[in-house]
Amino acid sequence: MNRTLRVVRMQLINRQTYLWVPLLVLGGAFILSVAIWWILAGSGVTGNFYGGGAQAPLWYLAVVGVQALTLTFPFSQAMSVTRREFFFGTYLIAALSAASLAVIFVIGGWIETLTGGWGLNGYFFYSAEIWQGGPLGAAFIFFTVAMLMFTLGFTGATVYKRFGPTVFTVSLIGLGALLVGAMFIVGRLNAWGQVFTWIGEQGPLGMAAWGLVVAAALGAAAFATLRRATP
Repeated sequence: MNRTLRVVRMQLINRQTYLWVPLLVLGGAFILSVAIWWILAGSGVTGNFYGGGAQAPLWYLAVVGVQALTLTFPFSQAMSVTRREFFFGTYLIAALSAASLAVIFVIGGWIETLTGGWGLNGYFFYSAEIWQGGPLGAAFIFFTVAMLMFTLGFTGATVYKRFGPTVFTVSLIGLGALLVGAMFIVGRLNAWGQVFTWIGEQGPLGMAAWGLVVAAALGAAAFATLRRATP
């Protein structure tokens, strides 16, 4: 456990990756969104305002996942850290980062509901669909999305590190082909209605739970690949 925590400290040597850049992305997206709402409200536009800027730090976690491997893995091996310790230490700091973002989003959503969208009817953190399960449900959704994005970046970087750019590119093409093939089959079966009905029945919490399953599966694949990766 001590060596795993050592990996956490190792990852935090570069605080920009896990702390300052995500906060800058979040703060910048928020300020720009509020500025746009203020302009719209001043122009006489009425109604509630929503923006997709809150997704920005979540997408950035995919970049964090890539950097967590490419910037730190070679150094960790020089420090005699096992691949197992590196993996679990890295995922521990990722989980802490995802949980911190989830807390920020929930607090922001609370403030927006109390202030009527910052007095502008603008909602950056709050979404009625996501908050169907209350603050804990919303936190779970935000945490899951953040971990899924991190895992996508980390797994992709692990495949690249282990097999090189050719296999990585072929894997992306193969994944795209599988998705297109699945869409073709659903279309041929005229099953899009059933697909959307199933998604609606799952709801945001259910889809988040499935997302956590996908993240766990990708994480397991990344761990298996990392065991044979060279610095």
